[in-house]
Amino acid sequence: MKSFKLDWLILPIVGMFIVLAGWQLLAGKKITTKDQEGNILTEERQGLVPALPNIGETWTSSKPYIVEPMAKRGELDQGMLKFTLMSLGLVAVGYAIALIVGVPIGFWLGLSPTFAKMFDPIIQVLRPVSPLAWLPLGYIMFMEAGKDTGTLAALFTIAICSMWPTVLNTAVGVRAVPQDYLNVGRVLKLSKTKTLFKILIPATLPYMFTGFRLSLGIAWLVIVAAEMLTGRPGVGGFLWQEYNSLIYEHIILSIITIGVVGFILDRLMSVVEKRFKTA
Repeated sequence: MKSFKLDWLILPIVGMFIVLAGWQLLAGKKITTKDQEGNILTEERQGLVPALPNIGETWTSSKPYIVEPMAKRGELDQGMLKFTLMSLGLVAVGYAIALIVGVPIGFWLGLSPTFAKMFDPIIQVLRPVSPLAWLPLGYIMFMEAGKDTGTLAALFTIAICSMWPTVLNTAVGVRAVPQDYLNVGRVLKLSKTKTLFKILIPATLPYMFTGFRLSLGIAWLVIVAAEMLTGRPGVGGFLWQEYNSLIYEHIILSIITIGVVGFILDRLMSVVEKRFKTA
């Protein structure tokens, strides 16, 4: 089937309208009964999923958080951009720790069969562990940090959960370096440091960036769970607070924000990855 010129724009818009129509179809609507004097007698919600806010209700309730993105009305009552920046700040630190720790481990796994035999089984066991399981351990490890315990536990959880894709992809990249490259290094009598920076790292970069991209996506997913459980201000903390306050419109706002930010982060990392691959 031949694609038309604007399919990249029109088809996503059509898809979005279908999703929005499905949301509106499922959502409930508040029905108010009044007496002759205009006093409210009863209020109830009707629809396929009565508690689910519709599009109009979600927009009306969420508007202050969107049109005033940097407002601060309280610790957990701020504009969505401000919440997002708080979450991104924590993700950046945890993600950086994951890369700093994960890349050397990946190189050791790829270069040393002995190291791989010792630690690869442990990595395979730890890799699928949920962030919900790591967070309590983080609390235990940093319980002496006082008021910073929650932040450090969140950073620990982000770092350890997002580290594995970088570790494994780096190891795969190192193992995939052609033997001829290493032979040329030996012929030129390059030192181990020069072999690492002149041959191994450049040849492994495409694999490493695939791992970096996957790690970033996981870090952003983990921050939401970490904020929900630690009560830190941020997108995840705001989502959990609004759930406890029964303000369901703001839950949808948080979900959309998380999705949009995750998409933007992935696109940005994809651009960086392409630039390095073509360099």
